[in-house]
Amino acid sequence: MHMPRRNELKGTPVQSDAVSKRYVIKAFVVTGAIVAALPFVVYAPFVMQLMCYAIFAGSVGLLLGYGGLLSFGHAAYFGVGSYICAYTVKVWQVPPVAGILLGVLVAVFLGLVIGALAIRRQGIYFSMVTLAFAQMIYFFCVRAPFTGAEDGIQSVPRGAFLGLSLANDMVLYWVVAAIFMAAMFVVYRVVHSPFGEVLVAIREHEPRATSLGFRTSRFKLAIFVISAGLAGLAGGTKALVTQLASLTDVHWLMSGDAVLMTILGGRGSIFGPAIGAVVVMWTKVYLAWMGPWVTAIQGVIFIFCVLLFRNGIIGLLKRWVKI
Repeated sequence: MHMPRRNELKGTPVQSDAVSKRYVIKAFVVTGAIVAALPFVVYAPFVMQLMCYAIFAGSVGLLLGYGGLLSFGHAAYFGVGSYICAYTVKVWQVPPVAGILLGVLVAVFLGLVIGALAIRRQGIYFSMVTLAFAQMIYFFCVRAPFTGAEDGIQSVPRGAFLGLSLANDMVLYWVVAAIFMAAMFVVYRVVHSPFGEVLVAIREHEPRATSLGFRTSRFKLAIFVISAGLAGLAGGTKALVTQLASLTDVHWLMSGDAVLMTILGGRGSIFGPAIGAVVVMWTKVYLAWMGPWVTAIQGVIFIFCVLLFRNGIIGLLKRWVKI
């Protein structure tokens, strides 16, 4: 009796992978076109901040959507990346790109240490452990002499890259855009790899993955460290864009914003958290005149999307636009 192969069946994993890759390619092309056009119609420094927070939200989305790990302490890596980049560029006078990379390295090391302890717990206990460590980092930044306490590290010089002055907003914009697209590509490669498939298996049924011989703790630690590195990249880049590293970067509310961006945009997708970041930051900036009501509006939008669009805004867009 002939047994059909997987690629002979409609809707098989082989065809699903092909459709997924076509969708991702189109999404990258559309995103690249939007990023290239935005500085000519929107204030460039604002768009740069959007891309930084989109990378940050993407790091949380990678950990939550594919690792199944909800972290309430990712602001620690974002803030540490911001402080390290700002301090090394301003005080040590290292090149700006080197400052960002140093921030990433410290965030990765911090993620390795905290992650090795946090992954010993699951569910809400994991989330609480990450929040506890993040609060420890926050109070360290309050007391540490090199962070500037409540004043932060201000007037961070942007320096130059490849002989071009990053003091020019448009030059810096293209550098930040390249970093953003590279970060999104890293997320794509992590997700669409055997490593990413194992992560999904662990997320869906960890005991079964363990029975298949996978050391799940190693995979969870690896995705935690990768996510921390991306958060540090976002923080370091943000320090150059705003020329400031402050306690806001390591505050627990920053972690909450990242989780909100991820769920609002759509967890389990590459560009969903980025879309969520745009919505959250837009409401914060352009509705700032409403004062405390901005938080209420964000809450209403969040509840509305959770109730009606379980896959977030990206899920709605996928249904509207057949790609």
